[in-house]
Amino acid sequence: MAAVDLRPLPVADAPTRRLVQLFAGLALYGTSMAMQIRATLGLNPWDVLHEGLSRQTPLSFGLITAITGVVVLLLWIPLRQRPGIGTVANVLVIAVTVDVALALIPAPDGLVARIALMVGGVVLNGVASAAYIGARLGPGPRDGLMTGLAARTGRSLRLVRTGIEAAVLVIGWLLGGTVGVGTVLYALAIGPLTQAFLPFLAVRDGPGRTP
Repeated sequence: MAAVDLRPLPVADAPTRRLVQLFAGLALYGTSMAMQIRATLGLNPWDVLHEGLSRQTPLSFGLITAITGVVVLLLWIPLRQRPGIGTVANVLVIAVTVDVALALIPAPDGLVARIALMVGGVVLNGVASAAYIGARLGPGPRDGLMTGLAARTGRSLRLVRTGIEAAVLVIGWLLGGTVGVGTVLYALAIGPLTQAFLPFLAVRDGPGRTP
């Protein structure tokens, strides 16, 4: 399968279809986060940190994700990373939708329901990731931090990502964030899931053209 080009395209080349895909993907991403939180079987490393911080403060989970996103964006400055419309939307849309979804999704009864919610949340996260990344309107703050550090240090993206996520996972766990089988499932599945959906959602060069 040919590699998918994910370099950001100019905003001027962003028709309505791409903007809709961006915002829909981010809204689904926030919903998938809420599903995994309600399952209480373990979160991805960044959400372990977000949950831990939300437990130590009176702030909502969504507001914590927004504040964390802004802090991470400040780290882009020395890395000379340039945000796009998708970067800003990532901070705002996910923060709102995760809080709305948490208010709407009830805590499941029984282990089977929790497992189903966890698996569904991980799969939806893969679809959502492919949708907003594939819109090519700028990376999210955390993705940009990883790529920026890799470019500046000369280290592999895999090594940089592993280092960052290990650090935030440990800090989040110490703050009371949920680590469990869902954390392992996410780590193993999110890459293959996102890669599987990207060919169908990634925008090719030229307005409105998709694979």
